[in-house]
Amino acid sequence: MTVAVAVQGGGAHGALAWGVLDRLLEDGLEVGRICGVSSGALTAAMLAQGLGRGGAREARRLMRTLWERIDAIHTFSPLRGPLLERWLFGTDIGAALAWQVSQTAFGLFGAAPLNPLGANPLRPLIAELLDPRALTGTPALTIAATDAETGEPRLWRDRAVAVEPLLASCCLPMLMPPCEIDGSTYWDGAFAGNPPLAPLLAPDPPATLLVVRAQPRFRRDITTNPIETLVRIAEIAGERVLTTESAALPSGVRLVEIGADAALAALPVASKFAPDEGLIAQLFERGRAIAAGVAASL
Repeated sequence: MTVAVAVQGGGAHGALAWGVLDRLLEDGLEVGRICGVSSGALTAAMLAQGLGRGGAREARRLMRTLWERIDAIHTFSPLRGPLLERWLFGTDIGAALAWQVSQTAFGLFGAAPLNPLGANPLRPLIAELLDPRALTGTPALTIAATDAETGEPRLWRDRAVAVEPLLASCCLPMLMPPCEIDGSTYWDGAFAGNPPLAPLLAPDPPATLLVVRAQPRFRRDITTNPIETLVRIAEIAGERVLTTESAALPSGVRLVEIGADAALAALPVASKFAPDEGLIAQLFERGRAIAAGVAASL
């Protein structure tokens, strides 16, 4: 039986979803449809591309390559990455200090003055790894970004999934320049649903819909830091949409969620963007452990 898979975004915490999917593929999961947002859109694209091009083994290889590259260049941190850190500070300054500096700088100046050229370390990474020709519709792939004017999700499917839509799906406007496509401005897809489930219900509802979480339902020790507060607001918005859509699923759809609270609830919001060294690898292993034995029940 093939399963429809919804992949949440969560910056570096998306490595948890990578681990879950890696283990499920190893255990024989058959995927018919995939929808992802933010870092979940990147994972979903590699999953669909790999399955379309060479099956589960290729999908696992591509997801690993993606996340190892993300880890190597500190992709989700607004002021990190070997080249940018050395230019700003003369050396690689470390995750915690980089996040503190970025919070202060973005609070004072915003994203645009600190990044006037709109440089995005994701762009060359996606351009190198993505092969739209392999996105054949088997499995069907959908990614989403949020239309900043309407608040509605904008969907791209299969071979329409390209570098710019993936960048739009990952764009947190408080940390990076907004993405413009065909004259419209797009923000992170998680604002309109993390992820939206409607694309997985057409043309007919699946028997099983699997939500792979990369964000905990609950957080403790809520910060008063402005940037982290905005990120938390975005999390809540996406969670409310997901909860509403889950409650409205057709009666014949079995919803299976792989939770993230045990792995992520104790981590600070900052670790989504400035993960300590080794955290991505740790989350991958936690994801695999969470998913152990789940495939048999699907």
